[in-house]
Amino acid sequence: MPDPTAAFADYEREATAALAAAATPEDLEAARIEFLGKKQGRLRDLQKSLGSVPKEDKPAVGKAFNEVKTRVQSALDARQAELESVDGGPAADALDVTLPGRAPHAVGAVHPLTRTIAEFKTILGRLGFAAVEGPEVEDERHNFNALNIPDDHPARDPLENFYLSAASVGKGEGPLLLRSQTSTVQIRVMEQNPPPVRVISIGRVYRPDTIDATHHCQFHQMEGLMVGEGVTMAHLKTVLTLFCRAYLGEGTKVRFRPSFFPFTEPSVEADALWHGAGTGDGGAEGRWLELGGAGMIDPNVLQAVGYDPEKVSGFAFGFGMERFCMMRHGISDIRLLTENDVRFLKQFG
Repeated sequence: MPDPTAAFADYEREATAALAAAATPEDLEAARIEFLGKKQGRLRDLQKSLGSVPKEDKPAVGKAFNEVKTRVQSALDARQAELESVDGGPAADALDVTLPGRAPHAVGAVHPLTRTIAEFKTILGRLGFAAVEGPEVEDERHNFNALNIPDDHPARDPLENFYLSAASVGKGEGPLLLRSQTSTVQIRVMEQNPPPVRVISIGRVYRPDTIDATHHCQFHQMEGLMVGEGVTMAHLKTVLTLFCRAYLGEGTKVRFRPSFFPFTEPSVEADALWHGAGTGDGGAEGRWLELGGAGMIDPNVLQAVGYDPEKVSGFAFGFGMERFCMMRHGISDIRLLTENDVRFLKQFG
């Protein structure tokens, strides 16, 4: 008798070709009846021919027959799914291409403090301030001397700073320490650039404070600096007022209280009347929150960087970033910002 496996191969080749050529569900149904019909069709004819196969060959031939039947059935199922997706079947109904796309599930989020820093840069960038950076490991000259901080000032106390070396790193530079303020960046900028200068520096600072809900040994500061001809206290008050209204909301009230800092004269403390989250017992009237220190740059600081205080003047201000971040988001404990608790951070996704 003819080799049945050759007949199987011809059958499979012709069946898959017919199924692939079916352009409509009706064509596909006709091909199914012809090649896979149970009561009539070529598959039934092949099955009948197995009766004439010698007994010893039936297991192998029967296995080959079943494998061919399975492959043809798989080809039929695949082609049917293709036609349904094109012609409006269930697969097509599941996808409406006119609907907006679905955003992928976020696996992370921008840290609230990082958001605050970016927003500060954007607001002050619109006011003409460029963002600059500086080293976190500093020498005494940039951290104290050039800022007009005298040798006997409490801010120099070894118990108030993280000193890294007791030995001087250079003539007149003093020992190394982790910077206690970002004002050091202002000194470096003025040393390297002639006036006019208008910059902000945002970065980490270090002080050995006792860690509690409102204090940490590492936190972030933003220092602002503007130096040029005819810069006055009115410019400082205008910049800080515009900044506070941009960040805290239009109509925010800002007040300035006399204060003292070694590197500014006159000096002020800036406060804002805050009505948002975290107002504590301020109620509907809000409460005054201390934002930071500011003032006109002391002539001694200008001279230390080679500027002529008779020709130029300037102002500087410094804010704590964590304070603003906690106000904006109603965060009651500064430690939450550094503990990397996913339950806390996922709220800002």
